[in-house]
Amino acid sequence: MPTPRRSQTERSQSTQTALIAAARPLFAEQGYAAVPADEIVRAAGVTRGALYHHFGDKQGLFRAVVEQLETEITDELKVVLRAGEDPWTAALAALTRFLDVCVRPEVVQISFTDALAVLGWQEWRAIEQRYGLGLITEVLEAVAADGKLIPAPIPELAQLVMTACGEAALMIAHAEDPEAAKARCLQALVALLSGLVKDRV
Repeated sequence: MPTPRRSQTERSQSTQTALIAAARPLFAEQGYAAVPADEIVRAAGVTRGALYHHFGDKQGLFRAVVEQLETEITDELKVVLRAGEDPWTAALAALTRFLDVCVRPEVVQISFTDALAVLGWQEWRAIEQRYGLGLITEVLEAVAADGKLIPAPIPELAQLVMTACGEAALMIAHAEDPEAAKARCLQALVALLSGLVKDRV
């Protein structure tokens, strides 16, 4: 039987998926600046025109890679949060997992090294807010609903917590000893965030 023809939407999605899948390990292993667009399209098995059509340029493709990585990290943290015995315990477990993520070579190179340089501070910050801020807000609202959060405006509190976590991520990513930095940052963040919780054990 003849193979059914794919729709234009399916072909476009397939091409985008191929380009992201090819670019992501190259960016992670070599860094954005060291990866020519021609190497990406060869690895993806598509034309250079397809890259420009779907992403505008190599920077647009890199942005899509960053977004994919952020989505995966957010989904991973949501799984940890759902497994917690209570909102505060779940929050601490998710914080620990987040800092574990920060030492992964792919995350260090793409999210905490190249993203700042390639996308600029404002866009990098906007992406972090789009994924991290909503999750942190949900955590704080859950802790508040459990009666454990001290009186504080949650939107502003979420922004400040996100900033602290983001700074910890950068400290870990660029430390000479990331594992040691992770342990220190976890201790410091737990000390900081524990001040938000009433009647903690």
